[in-house]
Amino acid sequence: MNFDKDRLYHVYNQGNNRKKIFFTRENYLVFYKKIEIFICPYADILAWCLMPNHFHFMLLVKETELSCEWENTSDSACSQTLNKSVFKKRTLNDSLGIMLRSYTRIINAQEGFTGSLFRKQTKANCIDAFKDLQPNFLKSKIAVFNMLPENQYPGICFQYIHHNPVKSGLVEKDTDWEFSSARDYANLRSKSIVRREITENYVDV
Repeated sequence: MNFDKDRLYHVYNQGNNRKKIFFTRENYLVFYKKIEIFICPYADILAWCLMPNHFHFMLLVKETELSCEWENTSDSACSQTLNKSVFKKRTLNDSLGIMLRSYTRIINAQEGFTGSLFRKQTKANCIDAFKDLQPNFLKSKIAVFNMLPENQYPGICFQYIHHNPVKSGLVEKDTDWEFSSARDYANLRSKSIVRREITENYVDV
């Protein structure tokens, strides 16, 4: 994955062979916490959705690389420790990989699995630069993409992410699904990782 600062991205991955990655409500909550730790230092979250066998994020990249105080653990994004003598650069790409590997270890221990939980390559498609636009949601029935101006793609991606649970038959309305930011934008959650004030610059919410 290649990320550029101040660009919008649709980031997504799914379970190997499209198998489940979330087995309990607690699994979803653990993964949500990892988003805060591993992604939020690098990017503003504009939309997110966790599905039983895949996930979607819509991100505005703030930093592609951060200088982190280094600990001998893979479960720490940019750890604040007393030892300030060791620093290492960590990219957003690195942090995403660490997040998925650390979550995989949890599920493997829980379910008795071995090996990789996710597909090898996480996709990250830029959605505010037309020449780079190659997301899965081009096949969506939400709109005919070839007829839309470039500045409407962020709004389409935003809708597509939130509509996933309905399209999959899990719920009747976007806001019925607990594990997406649709509930944040409907003011149904007291605490949120989404940056609504940033989203309003790109999407009519």
